[in-house]
Amino acid sequence: MSLSLPHALTVWRRNASLYQRTWKTTLLPNFFEPVFFLTAIGIGVGAYITEMAGVPYIEYLAPGLMCVSAMNGASFEVTFNVFIRMVYEKTYDGVLTTPVNTDDILVGEVLWGLTRSCLYGGGFYVVAILFGLVTLPVGLLAIFIVPLAGLLFASIGIAFTLKMPTIDLFSFYFTLFLTPMFLFAGVFFPIEERFPDWLLPLAEILPLLHPVRLSHMAFSGEWAWIAFWDVGYILVISAALLTWAKHSVRKRLMN
Repeated sequence: MSLSLPHALTVWRRNASLYQRTWKTTLLPNFFEPVFFLTAIGIGVGAYITEMAGVPYIEYLAPGLMCVSAMNGASFEVTFNVFIRMVYEKTYDGVLTTPVNTDDILVGEVLWGLTRSCLYGGGFYVVAILFGLVTLPVGLLAIFIVPLAGLLFASIGIAFTLKMPTIDLFSFYFTLFLTPMFLFAGVFFPIEERFPDWLLPLAEILPLLHPVRLSHMAFSGEWAWIAFWDVGYILVISAALLTWAKHSVRKRLMN
């Protein structure tokens, strides 16, 4: 079974056309959540924590929260929405009666999850610019971190979804996987300064850490060699999970 990009794009266009009807009720809540964090914690807690890693605390928060926005945009789409289309609406049963195959569905859904991540993460990036939190023009490169974060979490989320028997289990994914990363992946404090040395290698396993670290470098314009490791981690993990999901989606949908 081979992938057809035009067929995958038909899956993407279907989701995009449906989203045009619901974007007001889905975009705003997920977009404003990290903005509220930025405002409440950056300004409120920032009054007591004047600096973090040598910059004002609100400036430290912005890069990580941009990645959180991208993570949320991709994660909600490829978990709950894909599961509903797969199990309850039986959308893919009808799609598979057309020339579209399971590989096309997988790629189309990942592309749509990536699109949703760019909407959320890109929107937050614009807010960060308006807040004066992006060093321009060098900080313009930070926008390219958003699709990397979206690809990573779209790959993780859809691989998880294809193995979930019931929708109730997604509470474990969000509560025991995404939430700990949100708290301990460098969004609120630099882990290099607060984690003991023995824990730092384990922290490198956290997927969110890598786009967050890239975002900090991009926002400031101060790059380090570890950026190659972060980009490599994102691309390799995404490719591995999508390869695994390719086999899982065939088994799940054909059954």
